[in-house]
Amino acid sequence: MTAQVPSETRKLAGVVGIRCSLAIDDRAATLNFIHALSRDFGRDPDVLYVIVHAYSDLSTRTALDLGRSAPQSTAAHKLNAEALEEQGKWEPAELEYEEILKKDPNSRGIHFLIGRLLLSRPDAGSDAPARAKEEFLKELQIDPSNADAAYVLGVLAQRAQDFDEAIARFSQAAKLNQNFAEAYLGWGAALIGEKKYEEAIPPLKHAELLTPGNPDIHNALATALVRTGNKAEAEKEFAILRSLSSTDHAGAQAGSPPQ
Repeated sequence: MTAQVPSETRKLAGVVGIRCSLAIDDRAATLNFIHALSRDFGRDPDVLYVIVHAYSDLSTRTALDLGRSAPQSTAAHKLNAEALEEQGKWEPAELEYEEILKKDPNSRGIHFLIGRLLLSRPDAGSDAPARAKEEFLKELQIDPSNADAAYVLGVLAQRAQDFDEAIARFSQAAKLNQNFAEAYLGWGAALIGEKKYEEAIPPLKHAELLTPGNPDIHNALATALVRTGNKAEAEKEFAILRSLSSTDHAGAQAGSPPQ
């Protein structure tokens, strides 16, 4: 009978295996060791720590491979742009995206990324929403199926109190992606903004099915129900909202440091 290897020995062997395989750049072996450790010690904090760093190391090495093998590719420019965005280097990141569009003006997703960047950077100026809107519109011209672009256009319209535009964009996003709960919520909220309470109920109920724990959805749905005279249903939504608020408050108290 073969003696069973103690778990601590197997864990140590896996950790050492990861370190050695990374040292000789045997990425397939590294992944095998990661898989074995994840399977057998997936809740061990020390193992998870090693795995996090192993994945980070593999990611860095693969990024370097991409930069060396195809530095002018769309993928390389996108990766560079993402890294620059994380560092808050907004203008160089935007230039990376523009390089992609110079080579392929119809490249999908790039106008969306530029628009998102414009809304993210703190120094973009007061015209950033308008400039971003143009990017999202260009994205939809290239890729009419981009639900994210339609959704952000809805958010921008809602902020500008243009509820007709918001309704059109949120409903477009929801129809493109029927699992997009935030789009259904935005759609319903914009209809409430236009006092179209009856019309707001179906998209809000769909949003509720998708994310039943979202208090904003229950609040909006309760408002629409009250306004249409459905007081009993509205009270149910308010009760759920109170329950969620109570749970959040209890969780916050549990997580608070002792006074």
